[in-house]
Amino acid sequence: MSSLTEEHRASGSWVDTVAAVLLALAAVATAWSSYQASRWSGEQAKAFSAANAARVEATQASNLANTQKEVDVDVFTQWVDAYLNEDHRVQEFYEHRFRAEFEPAFRAWLKTDPFTTPSAPESPFAMPQYVVAADDRARQLTATADATAESARVYVQRATNYVLGVVLFAVALFFAGISPKLSGQRIRISILAVGITVFVAAALWIATFPISISI
Repeated sequence: MSSLTEEHRASGSWVDTVAAVLLALAAVATAWSSYQASRWSGEQAKAFSAANAARVEATQASNLANTQKEVDVDVFTQWVDAYLNEDHRVQEFYEHRFRAEFEPAFRAWLKTDPFTTPSAPESPFAMPQYVVAADDRARQLTATADATAESARVYVQRATNYVLGVVLFAVALFFAGISPKLSGQRIRISILAVGITVFVAAALWIATFPISISI
């Protein structure tokens, strides 16, 4: 009888020890997952902020490009009127006021002899030389904003995954904490086994996640 009692106590002792180790590991893992969830939430906030800033800059660049194009069209239209009216003085006046980006396209267009050649491009705006830098910048900024926003969405998912890790480790903590308080040895071991299984599965899953560390 004494031998059975000692065996029972020894069995209960190792269950308590394993439960204590599981409690410690699950507590550390919970803290780590919470930290990573917070870090990735911060990363996604910064990424969304950067994406919004890039979109604002893209809009500004696009507006500038549209304004510059309107100026080019207006000045070119006035030049055409002066040309058709054979007013060379006014032609020169407007030519001197062409924007630097428009002039190469205008000169290339003139070389096609557009007023006598039916196959010539309709205007300098159809020439490959007509490039508005603000337009290119707007496209680049929009692409940057889209890529940054996509990164932000990835960071949101990572933060969510770590939050789920916190929940799973909390479940392991619960089973580890309750197992020593149960009376039946078999039920104690079963509950502890469930806690260990949840912890190991969560730990293996969390180990596949990228980490973010701020120093």
